[in-house]
Amino acid sequence: MILVSVICSSIIGLVVFWLGLMISFRSIDVKGLSSPFECGFDPMGSSRIGFSLRFFLIMILFVIFDFETVLLIPSVMWLSEGLMSNWSVFCFVSFLTMLLVGALFELWKGALQWKD
Repeated sequence: MILVSVICSSIIGLVVFWLGLMISFRSIDVKGLSSPFECGFDPMGSSRIGFSLRFFLIMILFVIFDFETVLLIPSVMWLSEGLMSNWSVFCFVSFLTMLLVGALFELWKGALQWKD
């Protein structure tokens, strides 16, 4: 049964991939369409704007700790109601320890300081 479903899904995937290749739009190299401006004018200078790597790092850390909060709140509620086994508590404490060690390492390396 599993073999039949794997074969059927593989065939369907290959057919969809092949149909996508057959009816896909072939891009024509037009100078106006490949420029960063839709009006067709050539840019006067560089159109790239510098991006702060420190801002990017803070943004990634925010996403990580936001994910931590999403995982932490239900675990605390389960822990307070006694619904967690010893193994779950061990995993929970290990997770918090890894996050704390990571945050302390970031602080020690100076990655959380905005100014040099």
